[in-house]
This record gives sequence, structure tokens and C-alpha cells, in this order.
Amino acid sequence: MHKHSPRGLGLKPLRLTQHHAPHALHNALQHRLARLAWCLVGAATGIGLALWLVGPRVHPFLMASLGGSAVFLFGLTRAPAAQPRALLGGHLGGAAAGIACGLWLGDTLLGYCVAVGLALAWMLLTRTVHPPAGATPLVMVHAQVGWGALWSPVLLGVLALVAVVMVWSRLYPRLVHYPVQAMAPSPSTLNWGGWD
Repeated sequence: MHKHSPRGLGLKPLRLTQHHAPHALHNALQHRLARLAWCLVGAATGIGLALWLVGPRVHPFLMASLGGSAVFLFGLTRAPAAQPRALLGGHLGGAAAGIACGLWLGDTLLGYCVAVGLALAWMLLTRTVHPPAGATPLVMVHAQVGWGALWSPVLLGVLALVAVVMVWSRLYPRLVHYPVQAMAPSPSTLNWGGWD
């Protein structure tokens, strides 16, 4: 393997000879599968804690966008969109847009459309783009919740995920520690989408 080859789940390039190739390959595969399992259990633990904290009074549908956040936090830990600035800013801004549109326009097509547009504008202008948070305004409009939803389930759910990933990423040897760059802007440049 070339010394600049991708590291995948943190696996260093292997230099194999015919003598130890099967054993080294087996160990590398075991290590990679163990790390994958660690990330999967971490994501499930984070969602479980978030659902438990907000309690049975909140339907899990209200936290659907956090499933996508768990994928970013535990699977794409280094991505700017997974960092706290984007995670918190995206979800809170998206929730605020959804709550405002739900209260102002009700559970209507216009309410959903304006909420998503406002959430995207917020995330791009503040550079807090977190793709799963694009679903948050839809959920808030549909649920017809008040401003208290910013605290629970949104902030409480996000903080539960952050707490789990911060601990989880430090328990497994050589796993990248979360956050990588807490205030990293997402996107990293002001070059949005199809604009030149």
C-alpha cells in the first residue's frame, strides 16, 4: 500500500509479506470491525440517552433529525458539519424557524416551506450547516409546539448526543476525540452550493 493511502477507520497502511500476510490481515479486519461496532453502539447509546432524557411525554418522531446527527457524530466525527457549532446552531436555528412558522402559519404547506427556507438561510449565513437539522423545522411545524421545545426536546436531545460522543470517543484507543474543532464553520467557505 502507498504511504498516502486512505486510513478508513483509522487503520494504518499494512506492509505485508507472504509469511505474515494472513495473520496481519485478520488482525486488521478484527480491529476495523471492533471500531465499527464501537461507533454503532455509541450512536445507539446517544439516541437512547436523548430519548430517555426528554421522557415518554415526547414522541420519538420529534427527535427524528437527531438520528441523522448521530450518523455525523459517530460516523463522520471529523466533518465540520459534525462539530458543536454546526450541530447546536443548525438544530436550534432550524427549531426556531419551525416553531415560528408553526405558530404563525400553522400546519400548512406554506408553513413547512417557509420554515425550511428560513432554516437554510440561518445555517448558511451563520455557517452552522448541519444537514440533519434540515428536518428539524419540518418536525416542529408538524408538531405545532411552542418555544419550550427549543429546550426540550431539541437542546436536551442534542446535548445528550454530545455528552455521549465526547465520552465514547475517549474510551476506545486511538479513536479521534470529539470535538475535533468545536467552532469550525460549516461550510468552511462562503462558496454555497451552485454559486460561483
